Amino acid sequence: MEMPAPDKGVIARRAAIAEELRAIVPGEGVIVDEDELRPYESDGLTAYRTLPLIVCLPETVEQVAAVMRYCKAHGIKIVPRGAGTSLSGGSLPLADGIILGLGKFNRILEVDYDNRCARVQPGVTNLAITTAVQADGFYYAPDPSSQIACSIGGNVAENSGGVHCLKYGLTTNNLLGIELVTMDGEILRIGGKHLDSAGYDLLGLLTGSEGLLGVVTEVTVRLLPKPSSARALLVGFPTSEAAGDCVAGIIADGIIPGGMEMMDRPAIKAAEAFVQAGYPLDVEALLIVELDGPEAEVDHLIERVRAIAEEKGAVSVRVSESEEERARFWAGRKAAFPAIGRISPDYYCMDGTIPRGQLPLVLRRMRELSEHHGLGVANVFHAGDGNLHPLIMYDANKPGELERAEEFGGDILKLCVEVGGVLTGEHGVGVEKRDLMGTMFNADDLAQQQRVKCAFDPDGLLNPGKVFPILHRCAELGRMHIHRGQLPFPDLPRF
Repeated sequence: MEMPAPDKGVIARRAAIAEELRAIVPGEGVIVDEDELRPYESDGLTAYRTLPLIVCLPETVEQVAAVMRYCKAHGIKIVPRGAGTSLSGGSLPLADGIILGLGKFNRILEVDYDNRCARVQPGVTNLAITTAVQADGFYYAPDPSSQIACSIGGNVAENSGGVHCLKYGLTTNNLLGIELVTMDGEILRIGGKHLDSAGYDLLGLLTGSEGLLGVVTEVTVRLLPKPSSARALLVGFPTSEAAGDCVAGIIADGIIPGGMEMMDRPAIKAAEAFVQAGYPLDVEALLIVELDGPEAEVDHLIERVRAIAEEKGAVSVRVSESEEERARFWAGRKAAFPAIGRISPDYYCMDGTIPRGQLPLVLRRMRELSEHHGLGVANVFHAGDGNLHPLIMYDANKPGELERAEEFGGDILKLCVEVGGVLTGEHGVGVEKRDLMGTMFNADDLAQQQRVKCAFDPDGLLNPGKVFPILHRCAELGRMHIHRGQLPFPDLPRF
């Protein structure tokens, strides 16, 4: 994986840069010691590691703006970082770049029940928002599996989802406003407590922009009242294809569950051994279907889902009878990723999205790819919206296995695009999918996307080397001639 060539001049000025940053962020806000830099060398995609030049941990918006202005003036790259749970290498450091950590921005600034929203700093964890308001009967809907650790600023950067995004939407559907610091050090407020803004949808543009356009320093999120009733079904199937057919059948019947997740046999066994959630171990696939709303409606929908499941060949159906049992059903799903870590030395967590009707085909093709590459795969995904999370199991200590895992993952993502899907649902592109962008976008598409990047960051200092497979300078963009889809001198790196 090729990254931008480090600027030796910037690296040579490391001590002076650190001293000048300390004048902006005093105290312990600037880290240069190698051992103290080590925790920042990777994010959740631990296959790739680089020590950053410096880590800077500001505490105020004014400090963030001053750091941005300083880096702009001196041509220093910045990689914004939240909790570092990104699974696509979105916050992978650069040897000649500063990690701008937002971990100290960890306060809930305001809870406004009248307008059903909360203003929070970007370092607040996803789960902390719900914890702060649940006693009053409210919650924040997007719930990634990493919600106990991931920060809301990172959720905005990646447009994170979660098990309940089928009915209640991803981050972009639950976001009302942000405060953004540009590369020039300007502090902008976009959106707010109101439901919609006039003019261009800048909030939609910035959500999911992966730290390439600016640094988020405040977030206004939508709060929802907790449903009056919620129950979950555990439905076991003899094949993954039958479970996929059931997913399509439920949606086709006009039922939108609060959440609908699917796990295959390897994931079921690992999660049950880890959590003891009560999952059946004699099935090839398991659906967790949650229905919420008024109690009478939930009871009615449970019977409709049960009938569809039995029609599609379900061999077991179990309905939660208490809130504790419902939470236990979900505990296994939420712990599926660490559970796989108990049965495999390493795993590669992928993220792609397909049309729901293609689930049976894609699951069958993934089994064939597993045999072809000689690596196991466990499937855990948001079945209701077709967001797949295959976990490719490998051993990094065995020569060539990481490379085979990457090839396997690339084949899965190409398959997603082939059947009408997309490269990512919620993990972002980062470095993991960067070189696959050409399978989904042509050169004109990518150039148009980069023009947006250039409008916000013409010098390419914000999170360079991410998302775009060939990153040329903004000044070159309009002059780059592409003939029949081929770049001139394709052997030359263009970072």
